[in-house]
Amino acid sequence: MVLTMRGICKSFPGVNALQNVDFSLRKGEIHALMGENGAGKSTLIKVLTGVYELDGGEIRLDGKPVAIHTPQEAQKYGISTVYQEISLCPNLTVAENLFLGREPRRVGLIDWKTMNRRAAELLLSLDIHVPPTRQLDDCSIAIQQMVAIARAVDMQCRVLILDEPTSSLDDDEVAKLFSLMTRLKEQGVASIFVTHFLEQVYAVTDRITVLRNGELVGEYATAELPRVQLVAKMMGKDFDDLADIKSAHAGKESNEHVVLEAKDLGHRGTIKPFDLTVSKGEVIGFTGLLGSGRSELVRTIYGADKADSGELDVAGKPVKINTPLDAMKKGLAYLPEDRKRDGIIADLSVRENIIIALQAKRGMFRLMSRKEMEQFADHYIELLQIKTPTRETPIRSLSGGNQQKVIIGRWLLTNPDFLILDEPTRGIDIGTKTEIQKLVLDLADDGMSVAFISSEIEEMLRTCSRMAVLRDGKKVGELSGEQLTQETIMQTIAGGERSHADEN
Repeated sequence: MVLTMRGICKSFPGVNALQNVDFSLRKGEIHALMGENGAGKSTLIKVLTGVYELDGGEIRLDGKPVAIHTPQEAQKYGISTVYQEISLCPNLTVAENLFLGREPRRVGLIDWKTMNRRAAELLLSLDIHVPPTRQLDDCSIAIQQMVAIARAVDMQCRVLILDEPTSSLDDDEVAKLFSLMTRLKEQGVASIFVTHFLEQVYAVTDRITVLRNGELVGEYATAELPRVQLVAKMMGKDFDDLADIKSAHAGKESNEHVVLEAKDLGHRGTIKPFDLTVSKGEVIGFTGLLGSGRSELVRTIYGADKADSGELDVAGKPVKINTPLDAMKKGLAYLPEDRKRDGIIADLSVRENIIIALQAKRGMFRLMSRKEMEQFADHYIELLQIKTPTRETPIRSLSGGNQQKVIIGRWLLTNPDFLILDEPTRGIDIGTKTEIQKLVLDLADDGMSVAFISSEIEEMLRTCSRMAVLRDGKKVGELSGEQLTQETIMQTIAGGERSHADEN
């Protein structure tokens, strides 16, 4: 064992981020650290690298207890991290980045010839094909990450942490990165691989540790853990307890009137080309693990990420949606996943937050009167039962659930034909969740088409009449009718494997 973490605890005000978590790492292995959002992966890594002080437990390297208080101390012990966001200097050359802060010198000056030669030797030894004199900013993201890894290796790295390194890479770049990881494995470097991509976990890792809600679920040999079981452990579902919950909307006859059709629509680096048809009055869900491409798919439809392949038809006519405003004018509306960052405008009032999308859709030459704004705001405050002292109350003063209702009211005011709801019930109370689910079904009954994304499978089953399943940035299937069970969904997410119970 190179690394052993035992009984790790870390708390923040009101949150137990890690509770008695164990983790171990062997020399020359690639170990996947898995879990959904909020599972504790990032906190565990930050404790290991000295970003956070642990509250309890111990860390051992080669069997000896160590205290790691800063990232510099972690580096001293041979622990290096390569993050999704490259933390190098893009305006410097590859060689300068490799030896930044430890440049070879002669009589006090940087020895450029020696530095470039040593950089070329290091790159060659790791099979990284890039001139050492090339500016880093001119290299692909994959090469930049490999340079970051090479720097860590040259600094006598023994434990290499790769935090979502493949999220911005295409398939060829991922293959090159995996080749480098395998080469380091052969040299005895131990790697912790944090990713949401199941295919990649099974392609390159030796063992898997799963966290959920700040607790250790278990440690498994990759070859002995079926994918469908991994999905179940991450989501907190046991196949013996799977409930066959039918959607309250599933019995409704499908409407043949097509509202939206996507053909080979895609956005390079986020979502692979997909086909999708949405009918009038249906609720279609998008499901998959975090990072599977759920949000990226709807962002591409809506123009938040401009599609670079395929075509889109709305109401039977081909359209070009380059911006969200184009989508709004074609009858689409989008409630984003992060309401605080992308949804509410905190310093504006409830009234202003409700009317802003309709005003943008109308344009600056068709301004609403104050009376019209107040009528619209009052209507949706009453319709959605928004708890606010007045329509002029700043939206930041409202609870999360009521903020969410304001944003839903904003988009309903635009009278869309297709409403996209990305995690509309995250972080709000049970009562408000139920209200929003009922509202979605009512809107569908009235003829509106709704796309619904949620991390909670039970919620999706209660709300959706059909589900598209995504995995690793690709739409891999659609389920409807009797197929809409938790077990079938998780099997599809995992890649079609069946549970041992089914095999027996």
